Amino acid sequence: MLPMRIFHSKRWLCRSFSNILHSEPLRVCVVGSGPAGCYTAEKMLKAHQQAQVDIIDRLPTPFGLVRSGVAPDHPETKIVVNQFSRVAQHERCSFFGNVTLGSSISLSELRKLYDVVVLAYGAESDRNLGIPGENLKGVISAREFVWWYNGHPDGRNLDPDLKSTDTAVILGQGNVALDVARILLRPTTELATTDIASHALAALEESSIRVVYLVGRRGPAQAACTAKELREVLGIHNLDISIKESDLLLTPADEEELKSNRIHRRIFELLSKAATSRPRHTGLNQRQLRFVFFRKPDSFQESKDSTGHVSGVRFEKTVLKGVGPGKQIAVGTGEFEDIKCGMVLKSIGYKSVPVDGLPFDHKKGIVPNDKGRVLHETTDTAVLEEGLYVCGWLKRGPTGIVATNLYCAEETVSSILEDLEKGALISSTAAPKPGRDGLLNLLHNRNVRNFSFHDWEKIDFEERKLGSLRNKPREKLATWNELLSATSEGTEYST
Repeated sequence: MLPMRIFHSKRWLCRSFSNILHSEPLRVCVVGSGPAGCYTAEKMLKAHQQAQVDIIDRLPTPFGLVRSGVAPDHPETKIVVNQFSRVAQHERCSFFGNVTLGSSISLSELRKLYDVVVLAYGAESDRNLGIPGENLKGVISAREFVWWYNGHPDGRNLDPDLKSTDTAVILGQGNVALDVARILLRPTTELATTDIASHALAALEESSIRVVYLVGRRGPAQAACTAKELREVLGIHNLDISIKESDLLLTPADEEELKSNRIHRRIFELLSKAATSRPRHTGLNQRQLRFVFFRKPDSFQESKDSTGHVSGVRFEKTVLKGVGPGKQIAVGTGEFEDIKCGMVLKSIGYKSVPVDGLPFDHKKGIVPNDKGRVLHETTDTAVLEEGLYVCGWLKRGPTGIVATNLYCAEETVSSILEDLEKGALISSTAAPKPGRDGLLNLLHNRNVRNFSFHDWEKIDFEERKLGSLRNKPREKLATWNELLSATSEGTEYST
């Protein structure tokens, strides 16, 4: 990967010198200010010395999942916002918050205003299981729960019931599932010094949840989390870990998988150690984390005492079936078992949302693309959408970590530069596109109040000030009203 990055850097450097000769700027709009969007803007500014980059986001606050997705007890991961802030403060870059693609401005309008439009707005919806009982109260998505405890304004009204049950089931065993389990089980005295939303901390302090199940379709050799996340949840103080030793028995196919995957091998080692080294007795009020493998959800059960509310999950037992070299999938056995609970969190994957005028593969949940170039599928072939690109989860699906978006952005920007060299993006005869000025005029005419990066700095200052009063790095303004009012002089908030 490093040689490839060096290769791209050299190409960009050469292009940068040639681009200085062009008097007309390259007007670029990046939709989404999360890691994918910020890395794209950074690479574009470095690669093309005449590029003017505007970043738009539907929230008044920048940084996407770094702010609303990264767990509050992972401050080291959030340090990247310092780098992203420098990008937004660049003299050739501007941030426009509170601007929603599809309502504030359409995709077709953006394409008329800018030479290049890069869609990097991620995945803000959820995959569905499509099984009976999925709409019962108490069955919520992990994304919604993460937004709730991270102070995302769209998650403020979630209000999960943590008092009426002592047992929660989490469907999935990836990093988001482990984040959710850790937040539910970690002592609130430890969470109190993080930037967790105050409403979430208050609810967790009164939580009755003592048992959390982490349920996966496949086995411990295929667990989708990272070793770092797993070590953290296994290391929670005074937490009883339950893993059936029979689940840790490896088949020859499992051993073949582990042999070729160092990450999965390390995860399996951690789970094996946890299964044998943890005490088996559970003390008074001690919290428990139970790993359950080889189970897939079949239906959600409705409570007999509380109509419309979940009371458990029926699971079908699974076995692994080889479908290719080093790959196994879970298939049902026809045997079922129930796990009683009063809360279910679905951590089965995020889903991107298409907008009008955007080609979209609903099955894969991505925009069809070739190295970031958006493709419009016809009956016979795929046609390039000139000047339209994607990066991040829209491009590759909801996978990877924050740094994955760096390489993703490099590839997309490289495609943009190749197209620019071919003369595919700027016409020598047509009038220059209006870019930033055109965007500002359009938003003004529609009475859309946009937030600049300076406005975000006022929000940031207010949050840090409120946080300092509680020995926290920040106290997030977690409602739309608070965020939209934050730049008004003399505004006071009760948190």
